[in-house]
Amino acid sequence: MSAKVPNPIDAYVGSRVRTRRLMLGMSQERLAEQIGVTFQQVQKYEKGTNRIGASRLQAIANVLAVPVAFFFQQDNTQPLNTDGLGAINGLEDLSEFLTSKEGLNLNKAFMKINDPSIRQSVLTLIKSLANASEPLAGHVPRAADASMGLRN
Repeated sequence: MSAKVPNPIDAYVGSRVRTRRLMLGMSQERLAEQIGVTFQQVQKYEKGTNRIGASRLQAIANVLAVPVAFFFQQDNTQPLNTDGLGAINGLEDLSEFLTSKEGLNLNKAFMKINDPSIRQSVLTLIKSLANASEPLAGHVPRAADASMGLRN
């Protein structure tokens, strides 16, 4: 018998629940208590293994102090779809990053930016930095690089 593969949208919504919960510093146990389920059920929601019903999603949104639309938000100009979500492994990588110290700090800071044009500028900057760092793979650090905080 093969394991049930989560629907990519259920996994995406679950990852958004996890991200917001971690941004608030809330445990799975506390969220579970607030919405009237076990922490194991919260784990299943976050992995996308179990679907979250509409009334339960509304309860989660209330506890996490976000609108229900937060859980479906990809790009403000487009409805949620599975394009670009990749395989479940890709979602696990995304979830791992979002729950890392750097990922949480980056997300918390980004969420504080209210101006959409500034958000877009930050996104453009990050994409540029990511593209610029690719040729540096063979770069050998020098003493001057270390003093300037540059790394390989």
